[in-house]
Amino acid sequence: MSKPFMTSAARVVAALAVCAIVAPQQVNAQRPAAQPAAFAPISRSVHDAIDGERAKRTVAFVQQYFRLPGNEGFDAAIDTVAALLRAAGYVEESSAPASARLVYRVESRPMRDPAWTPVAASITLAGRSRPLQEFASNLNMIAINSISTPTGGVTAELVNVGVGADSNFARVSVQGRIAFTTGNARVVLPRALKAGALGVIAAQTLPAYNQQDKNRTSIQFTGIARDTIQPGWLLFASRATRDSLEAAWARGPVQVHVNVQVRSERRPERTLVAEIRGRTKPSERFMYSAHVQEPGANDNASGVGALAEMARVAASLVQRNVAVPQRTVTFLWGDEIRSTDRFIKEDTARRAGIKWGMSLDMVGENTATTGGTFLIEKMPDPSAVWVRGEDKHSEWGGRPLEEKDIKAHWFNDFVRSRCLDRARQTNWVVKANPFEGGSDHTPFLNANIPAVLLWHFTDQFYHTDRDRIDQVSSATLGNVGACALTTGLLLSQGTREVTLAALDELVGTAARAMETQAALSRDTLSRGGTLAYEQHILEVWRDYYLGAIDRIPEIAIGPVDLAAPLTAARERVRKAMPILK
Repeated sequence: MSKPFMTSAARVVAALAVCAIVAPQQVNAQRPAAQPAAFAPISRSVHDAIDGERAKRTVAFVQQYFRLPGNEGFDAAIDTVAALLRAAGYVEESSAPASARLVYRVESRPMRDPAWTPVAASITLAGRSRPLQEFASNLNMIAINSISTPTGGVTAELVNVGVGADSNFARVSVQGRIAFTTGNARVVLPRALKAGALGVIAAQTLPAYNQQDKNRTSIQFTGIARDTIQPGWLLFASRATRDSLEAAWARGPVQVHVNVQVRSERRPERTLVAEIRGRTKPSERFMYSAHVQEPGANDNASGVGALAEMARVAASLVQRNVAVPQRTVTFLWGDEIRSTDRFIKEDTARRAGIKWGMSLDMVGENTATTGGTFLIEKMPDPSAVWVRGEDKHSEWGGRPLEEKDIKAHWFNDFVRSRCLDRARQTNWVVKANPFEGGSDHTPFLNANIPAVLLWHFTDQFYHTDRDRIDQVSSATLGNVGACALTTGLLLSQGTREVTLAALDELVGTAARAMETQAALSRDTLSRGGTLAYEQHILEVWRDYYLGAIDRIPEIAIGPVDLAAPLTAARERVRKAMPILK
């Protein structure tokens, strides 16, 4: 996941916005009634068939590799999922008959730059046999786009250039040496190379949620600009390695042996697309996206594995006529944001048929070890304007939205209810956060396609090389896969019964949400809030749900007369809005 980084000031603003209102203990707006009967056959079949352990085996394979577009690990993931699709009954699209329901294709595109693959690295104090740090246990230690050292590595004095300011470089010569920095490594590297350094080792200071004082060997992956004029190598040092180097400096000059081995090759960027072709509305589709690049297990081998398992279960249900999608169901594995954006933009007719999107990113967490919570990141609703109660931004934070940014729709609540259906069986903790952006749901939303992100945060191992298979839960993979696939199959069927059940469920959710918001407003009024403003918040929530009701007919396939149910639903929502006094 590549969430946009917020400035410190923005994080403070976001934190204050969350803390400004203390939520009283009130009705949970997202505690739905029992699952609608119209949803039960698909839901039960998916929940019985989804296999979190099978998904985890795929995650375990994929997470072995440092994955970037076009590189060996990325392609190994693509090829492995393609093999799983074939085993499930999907046929390569170019050779499939027109009547084939289950198809897949691998798209290849030339890349501007060579594909980069890390192979090996180590940092060893001269005279010692055991490295302080090595690639086998610190997968992220080589900066992306680094070059290799000469075969066998280099041995040289390590000199400290601090943050890499002019005054630092004025005090020490790096000619023929290795520079060590605590500053911005991307800036220090070219400067050190120009001054004659062999390369750079950079200490990382990680965000607070990574708990660096506890996770002393953690390194976050990051990179440098590809430089064909003055290429160089850059290694990142963990807190433990930095402490060992500083202890060695306390005894005198430090010599280190550094080895860096990488490969850069001309290879294509590949995207895998599998589809279950809709029976009557094949040009309309529900689309899932899981990005392959990023080297972690949860981020995002978990999305790759969960989506592969969902595609297998969906194929089985279709082959047995348990599920009969009238719309196409699309599964995409590729480069984060770019592959999804390309799928939407490359074909205007295809884009017109994409009705809903869902991103699976960091969906397999063992929350007992990572500290994370499962979250549904919602498309912009009133909670992104008034952040209060159970609706809180993640530790990444989020920018405040304005009322004009709200997108009235039922999709947020529909997805959350499907996850809560699963939670009733498994005691799974399901939460949501207001819109923040930064993953594969954003291309959908930018194209005005309703979409949500399924993910986890906080995660103490986020973007670090401690994000390995032992932080992944097969139970979580099963939970997320079940609710995600149930959502897509129900909406791809689009029957009158599903449409009416979704409408009735939405009205109940709206009533609970408005009562929760009223409780929050009453608490604000008790602490000096303004009656007119608090009533306005409730009116915005009411109008949000009225707008969501207006879009319920999008679920239905074929001529379905919904005029009377829609009118009744709107009246129920209007009557349900509390009046503050």
